[in-house]
Amino acid sequence: MKLFHISDLHLGKKLNEFSMIEDQEFILREILGIIDEEKPNGVLIAGDVYDKSIPSEEAMRLWDDFLISLAAMKVPVFAISGNHDSAIRFSNHGKLVDSTGIHLSPVYDGAAKCFTLTDGGITVNIHMLPFVKPVTVRGIFEGEEIADYTDACRVAVRHMDLDKSDKSAKNILIAHQFVTGAVRCDSEEVSVGGLDNVDASVFDDFDYVALGHIHGKQTIGRETVRYSGTPLKYSFSEKDHNKSITVVNVDAGGVSVSEIPLKPLRDLREIRGTYEELTARDNYAGTNTDDYIHAVLTDENDVVNAFGKLQTIYPNLMKLSYDNARTREQRDVSDAVDVENRTPLELFEEFYEKQNNAPMNKEQRDFVIGCIGDIWRA
Repeated sequence: MKLFHISDLHLGKKLNEFSMIEDQEFILREILGIIDEEKPNGVLIAGDVYDKSIPSEEAMRLWDDFLISLAAMKVPVFAISGNHDSAIRFSNHGKLVDSTGIHLSPVYDGAAKCFTLTDGGITVNIHMLPFVKPVTVRGIFEGEEIADYTDACRVAVRHMDLDKSDKSAKNILIAHQFVTGAVRCDSEEVSVGGLDNVDASVFDDFDYVALGHIHGKQTIGRETVRYSGTPLKYSFSEKDHNKSITVVNVDAGGVSVSEIPLKPLRDLREIRGTYEELTARDNYAGTNTDDYIHAVLTDENDVVNAFGKLQTIYPNLMKLSYDNARTREQRDVSDAVDVENRTPLELFEEFYEKQNNAPMNKEQRDFVIGCIGDIWRA
């Protein structure tokens, strides 16, 4: 049996004020094409379908179109809500679409939904646990001691209909939590002090755990406790990631994992060099200049209107920063001393050097002298 594991679509997301809808539509079409070719027995979607609890119309339309396409292919879908989703909105009409093979996790009420797939003598039970907080589980199981996220998930798992008697059947859990040891990305929400940590031991009874919430694909503790990661890069901290679909292969011997790479419409990447280097045709010819770009300039002096000028070559420039002597070393700019015996130019030169980790050049010095003269004349 073959299952696809994806998560964290974040439909409707904006990155540096750029709408990602076109890129998301492209990658979902690519995923549909792979599903049509590979013919998996089911698709596991581990939460954060939307980027906001109140999604935009275009994000909702994109999700609907994706599910309609999967239903037309007769591929069962098992999707849970994440911390970015509204559990109520996400599960709307859930009972109605169950009949089409599209299974959406309802608002957690103490009973996680479970579905069974069989194929070629292989039986898999798929358990769906939407994102839960301690306060939610505590309100349902009032007699349980629930101090943190680990306790909340442990209690939720303990109350699942998990049949351990049938050793031939494999149990798969879809969950959306931060499991201790996972490596975060800049595009994720962070809980202060790691209060949202869940110990991986909570999931020991499952043969495979399809996790969502962390944007970089990775395993936690064992190969079969896995984050699939996002299908697209959602921060420049992910620039070196290779996004993919996680393929879960289940046979009589157990569970194994492989990947199918995904190629985006536009990559998210960083370019680095002097302004002259980044604008030289030989350096950008043959690259996709429509990619989302973080340009890092290594010029020691700021380039006037560098952002606007670079946009003529890289229209989707998202971020511009400098890496030079000034930015590498942060000095404290303390109060000037002996101000009565020093000229305004000397004081400004000291301030400039402390702030920029380099003295003014002749052109800058002459400019400041002119400004000081204009001020005194005024």
